[in-house]
This record gives sequence, C-alpha cells and structure tokens, in this order.
Amino acid sequence: MMDGRTIDRLAKVLAKNEVLPSDQLEQAVQRHLQSGESLAEVLITAGTLSVSELAPFIEQASGFPFIDVGDQEIEVEIAMLVSEHFALANLALPIREEDDRLLIAMNDPLNFEVVDELRAITGRRIVPCYALKRDIEAGIRRVFDVRSKARAIIDAIITDDNEHQEEEIPQAADTAPIVKLVNEMVTGAVSAGASDIHIEPQETTVRVRYRIDGILYDHIQVPRQHMLAMMSRLKVMSGLDIAERRRPQDGRFTIRDDNSREFDVRLSIMPTVHGEKACMRMLEKNNTFARIDRIGLLSEQQVVFERMIKRPHGLLLVTGPTGSGKSTTLYAGLQYINEPSININTVEDPVEYQLNGVNQMQVNPKIGVTFTSGLRTLVRQDPDVILVGEIRDKDTAEIAVQAALTGHLVLSTLHTNDAPGALVRLQNMGVEPFLIASAVTGILGQRLLRTVCMSCRQMVEIEKEYCMAVGIPLVDGKPPLVGKGTGCKRCNGRGTRGRTAAVEIVTMNEKLRELVLSGASGAELFECALATGMKTMRQSAIEKVLAGQVPASEIMRVFAMEED
Repeated sequence: MMDGRTIDRLAKVLAKNEVLPSDQLEQAVQRHLQSGESLAEVLITAGTLSVSELAPFIEQASGFPFIDVGDQEIEVEIAMLVSEHFALANLALPIREEDDRLLIAMNDPLNFEVVDELRAITGRRIVPCYALKRDIEAGIRRVFDVRSKARAIIDAIITDDNEHQEEEIPQAADTAPIVKLVNEMVTGAVSAGASDIHIEPQETTVRVRYRIDGILYDHIQVPRQHMLAMMSRLKVMSGLDIAERRRPQDGRFTIRDDNSREFDVRLSIMPTVHGEKACMRMLEKNNTFARIDRIGLLSEQQVVFERMIKRPHGLLLVTGPTGSGKSTTLYAGLQYINEPSININTVEDPVEYQLNGVNQMQVNPKIGVTFTSGLRTLVRQDPDVILVGEIRDKDTAEIAVQAALTGHLVLSTLHTNDAPGALVRLQNMGVEPFLIASAVTGILGQRLLRTVCMSCRQMVEIEKEYCMAVGIPLVDGKPPLVGKGTGCKRCNGRGTRGRTAAVEIVTMNEKLRELVLSGASGAELFECALATGMKTMRQSAIEKVLAGQVPASEIMRVFAMEED
C-alpha cells in the first residue's frame, strides 16, 4: 500500500515543519506501525490533527493531489462509471470530471494497474489523487446508497401488480422483493456502521431505525401490509417458528458484506400492540478489537490498567450500564496479555467475538450451562486467566472470588453506577466482606461518549453558565474553546463520528479494604477512592472535551441526569 511507502516521508514532513512535538509524533508513528493504519488516519482518529490541517503535508509526502472525499460533492453519474465491487476491491472512486480528465480518489495512486484499468473502463484520461482509506469507503457507501436501494425495492413491492394481502404475506416471505428488502436493511446497517437495527410496527407504517454511535436514527418507512412478510423472512433466516406471533423469540443468523466480512446477527422478536417488533444486534465475527491505547483511557489510566491486567491473580471488574463498552474493554485487556504461555478461558452469554488463542464457552441454560456451572468447569481447566461475562448472582460471585484468591486472574463485569459501587454490589449479593477485600484488585467504571467529527471540527466558545453547570473549568474567568462538529458528508451531518470511553479506575488499597471490612456505604467508598487518587468518569470526560475530542454537550447527556 502507498501508506507503507510514504509513511517515513509524511513523518519527516511533519517533523520538519514542527507540526507536532517530537514525542507526540513518535507515539503516533508507533501506533501506525502496530495497527497497520496510515499515520494520517492515526493522527485524525486520535484528534491530534484534522483532515484540513494534515492535507498540505500529505500532498508533500505523497507527491499526489490530496482529496478530502468526506468534504467533496461526488458526481454520482461519474462515480458509477465503475461498479461498487471494483471501487471497494481497489479502493478507487471517480469523484468528478475536469477538462476530459477523471479525478480518482485512490488509497494507492501508485497502483498503475488499477489506473490503466480505470482508463480502459471509462475511456478517459485519469488523474489519480490520494485519499484516506476510510473516506473512500464512506464515499462508496454514499454513492451506492443503501437507503436509496431499500426505497427502490419498496417502490417495486408497492407497484407490484400481484401485491399480496396481509393474510397472504407470510407466504410472500421468500419472494424476491421481500428478500432484497430485508437484505438491504441488514447490509445497510453494516455500511452505516450501525450496532443495532430496530424494526418497529406503527399503526399505519413500519419504522426502521439504526443505532449509530449509541443514538437511534430513522432509516426508512415500510408500508404496514408488508410487515408480516418481513418478520417471516427474518424468522426463516434465524430458524424460528414463523407461525408463532404471540410469544417472544430469539435467534441468530450470519451475513457477509461486499468486503467478505462476516457478521453474526442476533435477532430478538417480541409482540406489541401493532404487531411484532424486531431488534437485531450486529457483531463482526473477525473484528479487529480495540487495543488498550484506543479504548479512551487517559495516559495515566492506561499505565494503571496495564499493570492491573498483568497481575498473576486477583479479581478485576469493569462496571457500567448496558452498552457502555465493558466487553470491549475486557477483550482489549485479554488481547494485551494473550500469548502462548498463558491459558485464557472465558464463559460468556453470548460469545460476541471469537479470540484467537482463547478458549471460549457459551452459556446455554437449556442444557444446564450457566455462568456458575461454566465457571466451576473452567477452574478445573488449569487456567491462568478467566473471563466471566457477567457476575449476576451470589454463586457466580463467590466462585469468581475463590478463583481469584487461589492464584487466578479473574475478569468480569457488573452493572453499577460507578466503580466503587462494585464493592457494595458484591456485598449485597452475599459475598463476605473479608473475601471482597482480599480478592478485588481493581475496578474500572466507564461510559461511552460520542467524539467530534475531525473532518468538520471547529473550535468554539461555549456558554459560561453551561461550564459552571457541568463542571468545565474556566480559563482566566472565560469559557474555554472546545471542539464542535458543524456536520459534513463524512459524519452524515451529525457532527460526531465514533465513540470513546470516559473511565474511572479504583486500585484497591489498605484504606478501601478497611472500609469494606467495616461495611462502609457506597458514598464513603466513593469519597475514599477520590481521596486516594481516583479521577472520576466526569473528570475524564471533561479532559476529552478540553482536548477538542468530545462535544461539550456530551457531559450533560451522559452524566447530568444521573447526578440529578
């Protein structure tokens, strides 16, 4: 790839122009080498530099014109001179025509074979331009818009002369239009980077929504008379009973996208007053998991977490509500310590991602495999590290504690509002305080925050009253400048793209152990954690706001209601 050949030049150009401090640039180069991402993408993702700030230096380093695809008006007719498959396979997308020449956004402009093929396909002179890989992929999705495809299929269904009546719809589940519609909904979610799909029957229509970066967005509206066919199609794909409409059902199926990525789709169906509602969770099977340095930990927190995860024994807990990234943090920790000399075993419900070199067990209550029974089995498998998907009851908690006290590193999650609250939760489950004090070595509490789109970020001043309300410190009595996305094609006008974690870490110490043994309240434990150096999730989030990485509005959205 071109990035591999020009990375040294880009680093040298940035160093020569003193764009970044040398240590910050060196860290970015190391992350590039470890992750395989281009140096430009590493800098943009981290919020170090924006696309517009990097553009002139990329052109100096690459020797090609740089195109910011996310900020370009792509001429659809020109772009569709090539097929979607060709564009994705070669990461090459025609952008527009200038003086009988085609400007092509390419991730590797030096690939002359692709340039020659483009010249043959289009019959025009080609001007290869350099663009970031992720931006080309996003541009391809915009051109071959999944929403447009879905609407076209809906229009075809509506205008079908042989339109089915509602009572006949289940038999239409395998007809081509319904199959195409359901496929477009699922593949569209993959293209949009959605984590969930919601299909919700209303009185006259069926609403389809995608959850992207934790927020639900409308996708399309489907005519009410096609709801049963859609549900039947999903049930067929998941191996469920298509005749059962009164009880909830759960199933799963697998799909592949145009890049041959495989996704596991977990389907949940429940009855509502207007019909059956479906929710699908999208999980990439061979996902490249977040590394510890990409979770969102502050530098000092990362040092502490790495030290915790390398301990030979003890209980390490990650807390937070559903959807706060707990599993991602634990997987990142497992990847960090995963090596042939360590026997890592997990018991999960469900196994969301498959980790190479890790022995993973799926909970299945129907045959008696629960967290408790699974954990008892894992303890007899000569483990070094055990991950328990969630501690839900006293039995599981006690076995996890005993395993931690007998020479194993045990990782698990709990649903609590803050990190110190996990100590109280274990006591409420019935675990003896002296066992908790001895076994627990560390606790992470976290929430997910949306990040500012680096393509349209502007530094703006916020209201002084808002700063005082949410705890953002003033600078010389004035509100600080913070990052805000104005909305662009790359973020679909949202101003935010991606998420990061706001984390608080509690390291067990003698003072906390004494409080646990004395039966102290959650408030007392929290105050002690603060006094012994814990930085709260809110404080971590505020640091990210001041760094321009997170919109200031996220503080109110994620934390204010909880404290009120």
